Amino acid sequence: MNKLLESCWYSHCRIRFLLVPLSLIFFLLVACRRLAYRVGLFRVRRLPVPVIVVGNLGVGGSGKTPLTLRIAQWLAELGYHPGIISRGYGGRARAAMPVRADSDPARVGDEPVLLARRAACPVWIGRKRVEAGRQLLACHPEVDVLVADDGLQHYALDRDMEIVVVDGLRGFGNGWLLPAGPLREPIKRLATVDGVVVNGGNPADFNLPPPRFAMRLSGATFRNLRDPTQTTVAADFAKRRVHALAGIGHPPRFFDHLAGLGVNAIPHAFPDHYVYTANDLPAGTLLMTEKDAVKCAAFAPPDAWFLAVDAILPPGLKTLIDHTLKARHGPQTA
Repeated sequence: MNKLLESCWYSHCRIRFLLVPLSLIFFLLVACRRLAYRVGLFRVRRLPVPVIVVGNLGVGGSGKTPLTLRIAQWLAELGYHPGIISRGYGGRARAAMPVRADSDPARVGDEPVLLARRAACPVWIGRKRVEAGRQLLACHPEVDVLVADDGLQHYALDRDMEIVVVDGLRGFGNGWLLPAGPLREPIKRLATVDGVVVNGGNPADFNLPPPRFAMRLSGATFRNLRDPTQTTVAADFAKRRVHALAGIGHPPRFFDHLAGLGVNAIPHAFPDHYVYTANDLPAGTLLMTEKDAVKCAAFAPPDAWFLAVDAILPPGLKTLIDHTLKARHGPQTA
């Protein structure tokens, strides 16, 4: 069913017209929910430090996690002490809790574990982002700004900035809200955010409000799942039978990245946040995303490698974040 819906979202499909009435109901629910927060029927809670929300309009991955890592790095360079909060999607935990590099992805989610391994700052999860933020701040009083990964629609958390990521390859699909389309909020929502980032495409190709920024993912070094200190490059896979695994929002993005590096791999696409078992891993050389690697490391064969990627963005977004925080909270003090 999910594959059928996705094919309708990103291609011409008559079935979507049967879902349009449900999308109109969804639109009314979304509008009423947001209005309820705006007029005070639902409570919006303010944390004692600035909050930057990174999110998207549609379902599925668009590059939020690499952007969150980059923003956390920028904040540290600007003199802040950032922390990261996330819902922990895909994990079974419900209460707020810290995430560490060795945390169980099945409990806290795959993306938070990736964040904990890559970010030089505290990471907490919680179904209620406000509570996750409060507990993070209580345990880490040095933290003076929070980055909320995938929190655009979590209106209970007040925010100082909203940065939306757009998939430069798939865009907004057919432009409809769920379930006839992939969107959780209407495209006009972009007019209210502080910045729009297009991942893997040209912002000029979209009718987006300014400020808008182009982002690309860069990475060419592969690390071994069993021993991440062991590294290799794409050329070493030239004479091997290689399988590529991707359980992300848009697996072809990873397969295309490998092809761009000159790796001729047999693709194996899995659903986003897929829970792997040893039986899912084909024999031979395995290449996978870093997000998938955190779930497969415990049972990966020796010849399994992951590709870590970094978000490359123009300095203008860093400047925008710096100026916005200073305008609302004053210059940062050490």
